[in-house]
Amino acid sequence: MTTFEPSLSTSMMRASSHDVPSMADQLPSINFGFDDLRNRMNAFTARFDDFIEKGRKRVLEERNQFRINIAEVQEDQRMKKRDIEILQLKQTQHSQTLAKESAETAEMHSAISTLTTQRDERLAHRDILKSQIAEVQKAISARREAQLKHRRYLDGQSRYNEPELEFWETYLGLRIEGLGQVDRLKFVYTNVCEREWEREAWFELDTSEREYKVLEVRPKVEREEVERVLERLNETRDLAKFLKGMRELFVEALK
Repeated sequence: MTTFEPSLSTSMMRASSHDVPSMADQLPSINFGFDDLRNRMNAFTARFDDFIEKGRKRVLEERNQFRINIAEVQEDQRMKKRDIEILQLKQTQHSQTLAKESAETAEMHSAISTLTTQRDERLAHRDILKSQIAEVQKAISARREAQLKHRRYLDGQSRYNEPELEFWETYLGLRIEGLGQVDRLKFVYTNVCEREWEREAWFELDTSEREYKVLEVRPKVEREEVERVLERLNETRDLAKFLKGMRELFVEALK
């Protein structure tokens, strides 16, 4: 950098004028301090450049740090968003699990209610069956007692019936057979047909109820006549007349 030196300029002018004194030589010498100013300006420039460089570095560092902070915030937001999605998924699964458990609970309550109803119905049915069984057992006991009483009566009457039965079999051609049941008897007549003296006629008598019943009849006779004779038996309990009447019906049918 070129600096202006008044003394040098004056010397040159003096040299050029063959060392002739001039008015400039007579002026006082003035020092403007350009060197000091230059040094100060250089120092200021250096400090300013350093300030600018430091500012630039600080700005770059702050910008980089800001970018790092932004990246960290974005990463944190991304992680939080992922955590929120995971929590939402878990919440959905939990809601589905709760709904499933609620449905299963309702189904179990319904099944329990159904089973309770069935149990109550079966208990009631069991009580009814117990009552019916008790009634049946009572009826069976009563029937057994009646049968035992009737058997004792029959045993008591057997000594009277045997001579009469022998009389019927010998003189009336009548035979009494059992049918494997307590209350059913088969009465077989012989000598009822003049053309076939050995031909048999029979009927079955059911004595299980108060009103006796004639079941099977062979050979066939008029049902009305059988019912007439049977009605007289149920009214009078006269078995001899009944057997005689049935023999007469067979004789008439085989003529």
